[in-house]
Amino acid sequence: MPTSWENRLGTAANPVPVNTANVEELCRLFGVGPALAQAIIDRREANGPFSFPEDLLSVKGITLRKLEQIVQEITLVP
Repeated sequence: MPTSWENRLGTAANPVPVNTANVEELCRLFGVGPALAQAIIDRREANGPFSFPEDLLSVKGITLRKLEQIVQEITLVP
């Protein structure tokens, strides 16, 4: 099911694979520090991989604005 985010998903050079990235890799994303990176990992481990960019909105600290800022920097490759 395509989403409005998918046309921008991973368009930056060297996007971060949020479904496999560790804390250090996630911290490369704009505005993501160690605590938010760990929250992404915790959500991923509890609920499985992210299927759509909007799934990141379920992570405390990821707002619509934050998702807009990082969507080009991420990929959801499992």
